[in-house]
Amino acid sequence: MLVSALLMSVGINSCLCVLLFILYSVLRKQPHNYEVFLPRRLVAGTSKRRRNKVARYIPSVRWIWKSFKPSEQQLMESSGLDGVVFMRMITFSLKVFLFAGIIGVFVLLPVNCFGDQLIQIDYADWSANSLDLFSVANLKIRSKWLWVHFGAIYLVTAFVCCLLYLEFRYIGLKRIEHFHSSKPQPQQFTILVRNVPSSDGSSVSDTVDKFFRENHSSTYMSHVVIHRTSKLRSIVDNAKKLYKKVKQKKPEHGQVRKPPMRFFSRKDTPEGHYEKVLQEMEHNIRLGQAEVSSPGKEVRAAFVSFESRYGAAMALHMPQSINPTYWLTEPAPEPHDVHWPFFSASFMQKWLAKIVIVFACLLLTVLFLVPVVLVQGLTNLSALEYFFPFLTLILSMKIVSQIITGYLPSLILQTSLKIVPPIMEFLSSIQGHICHSDIQKSACNKVIWFTIWNVFFATVFSGSAFYKLSVILDPKEILVKLAVAVPAQASFFIAYVVTTGWTDTLTELFRVVPFMVSYVKRSLEPTEEDNELEVPPMRYHRDTPRVLFFGLLGITYFFLAPLILPFILLYFVLAYIIYRNQFINVYEPKYDTGGMFWPMIHYTMIFSLVLMHAIAIGLFALKKMELATYLLVPLPVFTLLFNEFCRKRFMPIFTAYPAEVLTKRDKEDQIDPRMSEFYSKLVTAYQDPALLPLRFNSLSGSNSLTSPLLSSSEV
Repeated sequence: MLVSALLMSVGINSCLCVLLFILYSVLRKQPHNYEVFLPRRLVAGTSKRRRNKVARYIPSVRWIWKSFKPSEQQLMESSGLDGVVFMRMITFSLKVFLFAGIIGVFVLLPVNCFGDQLIQIDYADWSANSLDLFSVANLKIRSKWLWVHFGAIYLVTAFVCCLLYLEFRYIGLKRIEHFHSSKPQPQQFTILVRNVPSSDGSSVSDTVDKFFRENHSSTYMSHVVIHRTSKLRSIVDNAKKLYKKVKQKKPEHGQVRKPPMRFFSRKDTPEGHYEKVLQEMEHNIRLGQAEVSSPGKEVRAAFVSFESRYGAAMALHMPQSINPTYWLTEPAPEPHDVHWPFFSASFMQKWLAKIVIVFACLLLTVLFLVPVVLVQGLTNLSALEYFFPFLTLILSMKIVSQIITGYLPSLILQTSLKIVPPIMEFLSSIQGHICHSDIQKSACNKVIWFTIWNVFFATVFSGSAFYKLSVILDPKEILVKLAVAVPAQASFFIAYVVTTGWTDTLTELFRVVPFMVSYVKRSLEPTEEDNELEVPPMRYHRDTPRVLFFGLLGITYFFLAPLILPFILLYFVLAYIIYRNQFINVYEPKYDTGGMFWPMIHYTMIFSLVLMHAIAIGLFALKKMELATYLLVPLPVFTLLFNEFCRKRFMPIFTAYPAEVLTKRDKEDQIDPRMSEFYSKLVTAYQDPALLPLRFNSLSGSNSLTSPLLSSSEV
């Protein structure tokens, strides 16, 4: 890419950012946009629908200052520890790239610019020169200035590892603090037991009750057996949606709604028709619940609750049977976080699903190489002219070549990546996870490595090294080829940060899809302010990999092409402002994993460091710096040893809470008068929603639909 194309993209995107910030400050003040930009405040009642005020059309930056106002403790109370972890990931990146940016821009960049390995800069037409003039490629072989890069690599590695240690320790302490400050939760007293062995003449419920009364008599309290309710759940969900739809259209008490004029009479009113449909659904649901609750229809699994947290932890981490395949235990998720369709899958179905998912991920990886190759083709104008000679005249135009090389590659890649998180979430949902949070963590992990492989490695090796794949497949040459290929793609990734990175953060701010959906709904039908507003959850599996990937780019390229660091730093500044605003005004947590996303973040940063070390070793080998190459070899080893130390030191806190923490909370509960009420709710906390009684208000005023479909004893 040419320097002029990059400057053009930077200038246009900078102006676009300013204009979009101004536009957002006006749009968020409009009452009909509150449901898009301020849904959380609207539900909480802290934002009123103000009308007919001139101030609504005057741009303001007060929302930026308000995003800095809440403290971290307030953020944890409103968005949970997962929200704090996400923002700590951004602040961690800001610290890293502020430190690396100072070294890169004020030390490494001048050293690279004054190298003379490449052609000297023609200041009369400096915009036509390659960005390689600002990279380490401009230094000669065995240049003494390469020792500056050597020292910078050690400094940044030490700084990142120190920050990772402090952050891992801080998040671990926050996890304990969050546990102490939270109210008693059902998942703290409950475990999931699977593979319950069959017993002649006994149901699953009787087997579970007998086993835990014999082996955990001092702490065992109750259990809930899981049933196969996948088909029944779809009927119940449809009935609830229909009732909600009819209730919204039904006039309030004392309100008379004029019926629409029709040319042909209708024997039945819409309300009467829907009531008959609901009655039929009621009958089907009753039959389905009775069938599902019959003996032999249970899943050989149950949620088992205990009277203390320590008792639940002992049952969770202690083998329950001589046969290790029976009485398998795992932590119970929050009741509203349970992914109920998982329990309807047999062992064979789950095993086959995992195999299918592996092949599906491989197939998706292969198919995604198509847009990657297309992107790299657009960055190489000479190749386009060779394969498409009729485009030579068009491509010779300066503005066209700048747009094609500066914008189209990143936009095509960005558009293609939009479909990856939903696909990975779907694949994770059929993988056998027991809760939605585990599904999102699994999807997040898949998206991270998919992005690293398909955006970073596939871009690098399909670009400058596309014609040398036979050499790259040789493991002995992989470091050298990385050292050649990665710096050659510096210009593309700088443009990628400017176009994709900045655009993604602004897209998050504007919530483009919900905004368009809201606009279409307002155009097609009048809005009703009394409609129930749903506050969206934060999609960590979509945003966390994106932030981590830009961190990988910054760490990898800080010594190769320091020019990328200011753009990376500006990206994280935008991300900090925008995501704090979204946590305050838009997103509401549906569940909380207790900071379980941080280990994933930590391991990705360790991988980024090791990748940087591998590229540096290959680069110094190419530059014939034998001593520097040998001195760099221990660096990835020390980094991996540091990672192992952190894993041994901090991961146990994320795996299970310590005994001293559990016993302390249990002692506090003994003097808490509210625990009796909590225990009474704990007994039914994990009942399948598809088996709970449904209480619909009759549309015509009768009580035909108000009786429960199942009594509590039936459940």
